[in-house]
Amino acid sequence: MVPLTMRRLRLKTVWLAVFPFLWMASPDMVSLLLGAGLALPGLWIRGWSAGTIHKDKKIAMTGPYALTRNPLYLGSFCIGLGVALAGGQGFWFLAFLAFYIAIYSKTMEREVRHLTELFPDVYSEYASSVPMFFPRITVWSSRNEMDFGGFCWSQYHRNKEWEASVGVISVFMVLCAKVLWAL
Repeated sequence: MVPLTMRRLRLKTVWLAVFPFLWMASPDMVSLLLGAGLALPGLWIRGWSAGTIHKDKKIAMTGPYALTRNPLYLGSFCIGLGVALAGGQGFWFLAFLAFYIAIYSKTMEREVRHLTELFPDVYSEYASSVPMFFPRITVWSSRNEMDFGGFCWSQYHRNKEWEASVGVISVFMVLCAKVLWAL
């Protein structure tokens, strides 16, 4: 039997919630537009982050990682809030917030321990200068130079980030169909 990791728990919970969410959703044009206004930047943040990170090989400190240590999770937060808002039901918005805080706070703490073990000196300097979640206003660089580079399409594909885009677009297509059906 495959052990239930935090990643698997996150994915299973999301997939289990998708169908009841879509069934109960009562979107309108306003909720769809507001939700898309949050979800699309979330996809962009996640995509940029996934195209920059080389997991466990080196600490990602450029691009979005110069603004926040967890841009993938920030992107997920925006996507989740956007999808919940697009669904037009306050319950799902609150359920997402509770789920996110419960699961992702533990995930981020675990990653701090893991990266501290892998890269003790480098991660300590990085963590003291870059916030865990909410982004800094200015770009951080240990070399005192601005660096927004590091994105690579092959890395984006290697990290399978396209799956998040397919999932979000699919959910919005169903929500749009529900709006059109109601007209």
